[in-house]
Amino acid sequence: MTDETRSGFVTFVGRPNVGKSTLTNALVGEKIAITSEKPQTTRRAIRGIVNRPEGQLVIVDTPGIHKPRTLLGERLNDLVEQVLGDVDVIGFCVPANEKVGPGDRRIAASLDGYPRAKKIAIVTKMDTAGRDEVTERLLEVDSLREDWAAVIPLSALTREQLDVLSDEILTLMPKGPALYPEGITTDESQEDRIAEMIREAALEGVRDELPHSIAVVIDDIAPREGTDLTDVHASIVVERDSQKAIIIGHKGKRLSEVGARARVGIEELLGTRIFLGLHVKVAKEWQRDPKQLGRLGF
Repeated sequence: MTDETRSGFVTFVGRPNVGKSTLTNALVGEKIAITSEKPQTTRRAIRGIVNRPEGQLVIVDTPGIHKPRTLLGERLNDLVEQVLGDVDVIGFCVPANEKVGPGDRRIAASLDGYPRAKKIAIVTKMDTAGRDEVTERLLEVDSLREDWAAVIPLSALTREQLDVLSDEILTLMPKGPALYPEGITTDESQEDRIAEMIREAALEGVRDELPHSIAVVIDDIAPREGTDLTDVHASIVVERDSQKAIIIGHKGKRLSEVGARARVGIEELLGTRIFLGLHVKVAKEWQRDPKQLGRLGF
C-alpha cells in the first residue's frame, strides 16, 4: 500500500432481506455473515475486511432497519444507528426485483441524520430482473436523494459489478493506512462464527415467527485427546416449549439435520473433524427480557 492508500468503514443499509449480508460475503470473498431468506437474520455488527491494491475497506454488516416489536428489535435498531454514525460511507440497498416502497423511502430520508458519511445507492440482485426492470429501479432509487455519490446496479451472486462498487467506495474513503493486517477477513471470534453457523442451519425451513426466537450459545469447544477430533457443544435457545419441539423434530430428526448442515461449515472453519453436540433450551420470552438479552449477548 502506498502514500495514496485509502481505508475506512462502509455499511450497507436497507429493508430486511435486500441482500446486505450476501453482498458483504461476496466482497470479502468468504462467508463471514450468515444469510437466510428469513428477514432480520443479522443480529450483530459483523466486520468484514476487503484488501485491494488501492487500500482497505472494512464492511460493517448490520441488521436490517425495521419496526421493532420486541426489546431485541429495539436494540438491533439502536445498533444500526450507532454504526451509521461512525462509518465513512453508507451504501443504501434496494433489490432490482422489487419496486421502491414506503420503507425504502423512509430509510433513504433517514440518511439525512448522518451528514458525515458519503452515500451510494446500490440496486442489488440484478440477476433476478430484466434490463428494463433494473433501469426502472435505478431511476426510482436515483430520485430518492440528490446527494448520491454513485448509483450502481450489481449482483452479489454472479459477482457482476462488484469491482465497480468496491473501487467507487475506495475513492470515497479518507487517505490513510490499512486498519487491519493483510490476511484477516473478519474480527469475529471463532466462537461467534460457529454460533452463527448453527443458527443459520437452524433457520432453514422454520415457520415465519420462529426465526426471531432462535439464539445460539456455544457451551464448549475443545480438542479431543489422542484424536484429530474437536468437540463442539452448543445450546439452541428458543422461547417456548412448542418451539423446542419444532427444532428437535420427530424422534430428533430435525435437530440431526441442523447438526449435519452446520458441521460442514464448522469443520471448514476449524480445519478439523468435529463432534457437534446440540441441546435445545427454553428461555421464556427472551426477546423481551433485558436480563436474558444480556446473557445472550445483546
